[in-house]
Amino acid sequence: MLEKQQLHCIPQGKHIWQQRFEEINNFEKYLVNNGIIVLKFFLNVSKKEQKKRFLDRIQSPEKHWKFSASDVKERAFWDDYMLAYEEVFNHTSTEFAPWYIIPADRKWFTRLIVADIICKKLQELNLQYPTLSEEHKQRLLEAKKMLESED
Repeated sequence: MLEKQQLHCIPQGKHIWQQRFEEINNFEKYLVNNGIIVLKFFLNVSKKEQKKRFLDRIQSPEKHWKFSASDVKERAFWDDYMLAYEEVFNHTSTEFAPWYIIPADRKWFTRLIVADIICKKLQELNLQYPTLSEEHKQRLLEAKKMLESED
């Protein structure tokens, strides 16, 4: 793990990032305490795959809208971004709101993993239809009789 002094990737001071990490964790804890499931996915595309996708966007007219020249300029800071992401994961992946870091070079695999995580979280909810009281069941039967007696 990087020391606080190494959070130099974004020049806004050392302490502001620790404060932001705490605020993120506090906000996510608040959400969880109020019954919200927090799922955080980082779709990790390799530098090689990113280059391939950028070239595809440049070469395919229907994908030109997806491309920005600034994306290529930002690639020069790849290592800095990786350090920043690592810091974010190390400081904001918690038991109540973990990060799921998903390899994303193959879209089919990425989608499969994300869908699997979401399905497992839904299964953990153990959702059930509400149970009806006998009085409510009786009202349903009466409503059914009324509807069936209509012409």
